[in-house]
This record gives sequence, C-alpha cells and structure tokens, in this order.
Amino acid sequence: MSRPWCALVGAGPGDPELLTLKAVKTIRRATVLLVDDLVGPDVLATALAGVDAPPRIVHVGKRGGCASTPQAFIERLMVAEALAGERVVRLKGGDPFVFGRGGEEAEVLRAAGIEVEVVNGITAGLAAGTSLGVPLTHRDHARGVILVTGHAREGGQPPDWAALGHAAAQGLTLVVYMGIAQLPALSAGLLQALPGDTPAAAVQHATLPQQRQVVATLGTLPAAVTAAGLGSPAVLIVGDVLLGLARAGEAPADPVRLTA
Repeated sequence: MSRPWCALVGAGPGDPELLTLKAVKTIRRATVLLVDDLVGPDVLATALAGVDAPPRIVHVGKRGGCASTPQAFIERLMVAEALAGERVVRLKGGDPFVFGRGGEEAEVLRAAGIEVEVVNGITAGLAAGTSLGVPLTHRDHARGVILVTGHAREGGQPPDWAALGHAAAQGLTLVVYMGIAQLPALSAGLLQALPGDTPAAAVQHATLPQQRQVVATLGTLPAAVTAAGLGSPAVLIVGDVLLGLARAGEAPADPVRLTA
C-alpha cells in the first residue's frame, strides 16, 4: 500500500495563465481538492480542462478580514482524507510558503505520517510590483526586499512598523501583504523612520482584469487608498523602486501584464 500523500500547491496571484506546469499536473492528480477563497474559478477551469474524472472540490475560504474556515478544521480534513487513501491537493492563492500557512500544514501532515509535496506559485508581492512595471530589487534603488504581513496572528503582536521603516531606510523595498486594514497605523509607524515623500503604492487584485492601483507617497497613501476605494486583497509596496511612478503621480494606465 502506498504512503498517504498530500500536496500544497500555489495557484499564483490569480491570472490562470500564471499557473506553473507542475501545479497543473499536480492538481490533475487530485481526487480531493481543497480550494482557498482567493483561488478564482478561472484557475480551476484552466487546471482541470479536459480531465475525465474531476476531483471532489471542497471550498475552504481563507480571506483576511472575512469569516474563514478554521485552520484546525482544514488541517483535520486534509489528514483524514489523505489517510482514507485520497490524493489530496491543498490549492492556495500565491505561494503556499509565503504567508500561506503551508509550513503549519506540512508539519501537521508529516506528524500524521503523510508524505508532503510542495509546489511553489508566483507570490502576490512579486506580481504586484511587476504589474506596475517595477522590479522589487532594482539595483539602483534597492539592495533587497522585505516581505511582511500586516495581519497579526490572533492574540499576537502587530509588526513593529518603526523598526521595519528603519530597515527599509537602509535600501530595502518593503512589501506588505494583508495590510490595507492596518494602513493608517502602518503608515504612521513607518513615518517614524522614513520621510513622508517615500514612494508607496497599493495594488488590489494584481494580474486580474479588475486590478486597481494607487501610487502615492507614504504620507498620502492612506488617504489615497480611501479615496480610490481600494480594499482587500491588496499588496502595499514602499520604496524607491517606485520613484519613476511616484514622479509621474500615477501607475501605468494599462497595468503591465505578468507573463510566465
């Protein structure tokens, strides 16, 4: 009897053409597919096109600021289905190991004796920058990039935005996931270490047809996001890699398309 198996698969930022070949092959192996809320129907349609025996699809919504399926329930379901002999694929937006709780799930699965396969996906932070036409690590403007979540774990401490601002001031691009709800506090903290005219942007629904973005400065970004009506899911970018866009006062009229 083969060992129980489960795959954690990244679906990418939303554009179905950005699914990797390995992601599609792995999804097609599934008999049970546990799908996050941020994975759109076009992704499923593309991955499962022509499949003779589609998997049983279970939607397990996970979206910041909204009612979500409890993580403990998802983990129990993954373990139970895999131990019952199903080929389980956990399909997540972005990358399972970048704020996707993939590490927690892998630990639970391995503790239950289940083989774990991880398939990376294009993470939303990378896609957001590219959709604006800017690299996160342009060598003239950034020595590196910091990926951080603005959403503190329940009962946990929020990020130290002032400390992160000091790090960004050393020539690092700051990319914030799940930060829209905390934007006023986030901006105020960063402004303790960064000047108010530091370029900043918010990108909602990166790579999708409904993508919207605001390019401003760190000091004006909260008001600009509110005025534009941007909400989650969105990625925030802070740093000099945005200088050209900030000088122009806006992002490209047509967002740059990210291609695999």
